[in-house]
Amino acid sequence: MGMTITEKILAAHSGNKQVRPDDLIMAKVDFVMGNDVTAPLAISQLKKYGLGGVFDLSRVALVPSHFSPPKDIKAANNVRVLREFAKEKGIVNFFELGAAGIEHALLPEQGLVLPGDLVIGADSHTCTYGALGAFSTGVGSTDLAYAIAMGEVWLKVPPSLKFCYEGKRQPYVYGKDLILYTIGHVGVDGALYCAMEFVGGVIESMSIQERLTMCNMAIEAGGKSGIISPDATTEAFVKPRAKRPYSFYASDEDAEYERIYEFCVDGIEPQVALPNLPSNACPISEVGEVKIDQAFLGSCTNGCLEDLEIGAKVIKGKRVHSDVRLIVIPATPTIYKDAMEKGILKTFLEAGAVVSTPTCGPCLGGYMGVLGDGEKAVSSSNRNFVGRMGSPKSEVYLANPAVVAASAVAGKIVHPDDVQ
Repeated sequence: MGMTITEKILAAHSGNKQVRPDDLIMAKVDFVMGNDVTAPLAISQLKKYGLGGVFDLSRVALVPSHFSPPKDIKAANNVRVLREFAKEKGIVNFFELGAAGIEHALLPEQGLVLPGDLVIGADSHTCTYGALGAFSTGVGSTDLAYAIAMGEVWLKVPPSLKFCYEGKRQPYVYGKDLILYTIGHVGVDGALYCAMEFVGGVIESMSIQERLTMCNMAIEAGGKSGIISPDATTEAFVKPRAKRPYSFYASDEDAEYERIYEFCVDGIEPQVALPNLPSNACPISEVGEVKIDQAFLGSCTNGCLEDLEIGAKVIKGKRVHSDVRLIVIPATPTIYKDAMEKGILKTFLEAGAVVSTPTCGPCLGGYMGVLGDGEKAVSSSNRNFVGRMGSPKSEVYLANPAVVAASAVAGKIVHPDDVQ
């Protein structure tokens, strides 16, 4: 009997010829990541238990991203912990201002996470890297500490769900819309502790950025991971970036799945997730009249160059509505520079937007875009829980970059065609 791509990767990393769902394994990791929120606790645990070593100085990344540049003394001290630990141990991949970006955009861009890898990170959206054909998943700070020191992690092999997408997408329908549609279909726990495997002609036609977006939000359906089999598009992205060898895996034809979902995308409109869950997704034509105070284009979900280009095309030659704050945050310094050279940032600035240095900031209600009581925001980020972006009395609506840009112009949530 065959194995899924997830099972193959986990078998290879645990020294087994075959693994099945619910097997308990100890697996070698290829790469480990911690950020300014989670890594300080892991470092504290390392010191507490006398685990002084680092399993591989080139395969650990510490990325201050959530509250960086530091918004207050506590944030500054957390970054200091990372900086001093990286310097003390000689960790190669410590990214601070000028080099730091949102980790889930930064690590693929830098060629640090690769096809066939087993990657863990102390951040729930570590599942993003499955877009490159890796098994990647989020863990707690204690597991992060152990992996930093020992280079391995304890896992239960997840069952796999297959999501197949065929058909032709409508204009302004992107990976963000398909994953919101999917989460709306299965619910926030519909893939609980499962590997969400995305397949089909529509997936094959997607850019790497769209694939990253889809895998990024697997966790919003409860998924342990999201994954897409690597192909020529993956190779074109990875080959010039890769810092070490990598391997392509693919599911066997006779692999077993817990469930298979099949979607025809022909009739899917741009999606908007209404408050207060990503699963509250609906077609934009059903949203109704929702006036907004803020629009946010950025985050690990939609902060890459392609996302900024999509938003800029919609907003070019227009002005942000006088009642709206449009905040644009490129996900990495490289994306920032590329967007500047292409004139994308100029387009946003001329429209009346604010452009920030790379940071997670607004996505988690950290800073640089916190919502006040009663305020409403449309965001290209991944979560719209109560209080996610600020006040518990605020509301967040999730959408793709084109919808975010169009809504910033209209002062309310609208289809991009409505501001042409």
